[in-house]
Formats: sequence, structure tokens, C-alpha cells
Amino acid sequence: MGATGSKLEKALGDQFPEGERYFGLENFGNTCYCNSVLQALYFCVPFREQLLEYYGNIKNPGDTEENLLTCLAELFMQISTQKKKTGVIAPKRFVQRVKKENELFRGYMHQDAHEFLNFLLNELVDILEKEANASKGSKEHSSPSEKIPNGVHVPQANGVRKEPLVTWVHKNFQGILTNETKCLRCETVTARDETFLDLSLDIEQNSSITSCLKNFSSTETLNAEDKFFCDKCCSLQEAQKRMKIKKPPHILVIHLKRFKYMEQLGRYKKLSYRVVFPLELKLTNTMEDADCEYSLFAVVVHVGSGPNHGHYVSLVKSHNHWLFFDDENVEMIDESAVQTSFGSAQEYASNTDHGYILFYESLAATNSGH
Repeated sequence: MGATGSKLEKALGDQFPEGERYFGLENFGNTCYCNSVLQALYFCVPFREQLLEYYGNIKNPGDTEENLLTCLAELFMQISTQKKKTGVIAPKRFVQRVKKENELFRGYMHQDAHEFLNFLLNELVDILEKEANASKGSKEHSSPSEKIPNGVHVPQANGVRKEPLVTWVHKNFQGILTNETKCLRCETVTARDETFLDLSLDIEQNSSITSCLKNFSSTETLNAEDKFFCDKCCSLQEAQKRMKIKKPPHILVIHLKRFKYMEQLGRYKKLSYRVVFPLELKLTNTMEDADCEYSLFAVVVHVGSGPNHGHYVSLVKSHNHWLFFDDENVEMIDESAVQTSFGSAQEYASNTDHGYILFYESLAATNSGH
């Protein structure tokens, strides 16, 4: 443990970022799905800063009821305030809390990192919304100068609360999709907005993120049994449907659907397809005219040939250096090492490291001092 710490410090030397901490996380029996996602979130700097700020606003941490948000904040606080620059931390309380909150993660089975990320972000949002509603209720009975419980403060537009509540988790990860359906008889377009915290993309062999995103936004014809009920025609009609990104998020999380249910096998199969993801990504299928540019800062990688076993590790970019996090181990890697997790063009390849969840940060967000 001490040796790896000093090895990483030696590798970075004078370039070790001021105030940064690189800590491995202990595995509590198949908790790599959790560790890999936690490392990606820790190095999502705007999220980390807002979480620590939230924790700093809790007046008496000892009196606050423990939940997933406080456990995550405590863990991030514990890492960021370590005296040593490198080492290993046991995220015991956080893992216990996850298991308490969700029976899905209770056993020692191999878990899905994407399901965990989804559960975690939605749970954090729920907690923040409940706290904001509770503070709103208590504010009605108190003077405005009193403290806001747990530091959740939602700015009010002209004194009117905007619904629904947008938390700092939303501000980082939430984007808006528009589902457009055009009736082919009267040509009326019906648009419905929906929010997302991550995008799940179907993948194909020898493809790229850009082509997967194009397919995601491609036009689909609704006919035969799938006809669309057009309100204007008052009947079922053939229609064209497509998804567009109306508002891209600050942090774009892309989940590659590598686990596919095979009807004939009656089980899931892992797709080891080669899907190239760039370090810099341009989103072109948005409704805004300007292309949105993003920079890759973390990859959660699934290692193994099947969906029910295997291992998760993460590749993280921090202060222009790439690092490899594998539970307790942290190593410096070359940027080119990211390419080894694109996948393979042959079905049975010896390399089973495949990029599974990609984290991109908007360059507009970083340039504005985010």
C-alpha cells in the first residue's frame, strides 16, 4: 500500500497537483462496480466541489440524519482532507448505506455499474428535493434570516419558486431530449420534452460514439401496429419519430449498451464490439445551432467476457494526467492507454477491457471557470 503510494508520487514528482488526492478504494467483496463509479464522480470536479460545499453547510453533521448523500459527502470529505497525497480508503459506511437503501446491491453478486450510477444520482436528487421542500415548509414558519437546513438553497425567480426544483445534481448532469413525432397525413409535429441524467446508446461493431449518437437521433417510421394517434386527424396514422438533444448537459454521461438479451439463448451476452470514443467530442445532433464540445475525463471499464462476472476499473483524467483506478490500486497511465478499452473488432479477443460508461465535461463549462 505504502509502496504504490510512493510510486505514484514518484511518477508525478513535481507535477503532483497542489491539494489533489489520489486514493484507492477498498473492495468489500464485489464492490468494484461502486468503487469505479465513485472515482469517476470524485474527479467530476464541479460535482465534487458542490458536494463538499453542501457538506460544509451542514451545521451539525452529528445531528443530521444519515442518508446516501451525507455518506457520499463524508467519503469525499475524507479523501480530500487526507494528510497523505496517496493511499487507500475503505468506503465502508457508504457501501453499507447503499446496501441498506437498495436490496439490489445487497448480495455479493456481480453488479452493474450503470444501474448503480443511475440509482445513486436519482437517490441524491430525491434527498435534495425532500430537504428543499422541508426547508420551504419551515421557512413559512420562520424568519428569512434563520438557517436553511443542510444548506440547500434554491434561488427564487421574482419570489416565485420555479417548478420543478433544479438541484445542483441536475445542474451538472441533466439534459433535455425532445421527442418529435410528425404525422405523415397532416404533417403536424408533436414535440414532447423529457429530461435525462445519462444517455444509453445502442452499439454496433466497428462504430464510434458519433455514429451511435447519430443512430440515437435517426428518424424512425411508425407504421403497421406502431401507428401514432394524431390528435389533429383524430385517428391512428403513419408517422415519423426522432429524438433530438434540446439542451445538452454540463456533464454528459454516455452508457454503452454492452449487455444484450439474446432471445435464443435466454440470457444476456456481453458485446465486445469496438466502439471508438474520442478524447474531445462534438455533439452535432442538438437543437442549438452551435456544436457543443466536450472533453473526456473518466471511463468506467468492464473487464471480462460475460455480463454476470468480471470486474470494473476506471480511467480518470485529472490535471492533464491520466490515472488508472482498480479498487486499492492507483497508477499513472499514458493517454494512449484509453484506446485499449474501445473494444475489439473480433468476437473472441484476449483483451476483455471495454469502455462501458463515459463521462464528458462541456468545454463551455470548463472555460467559464466551472
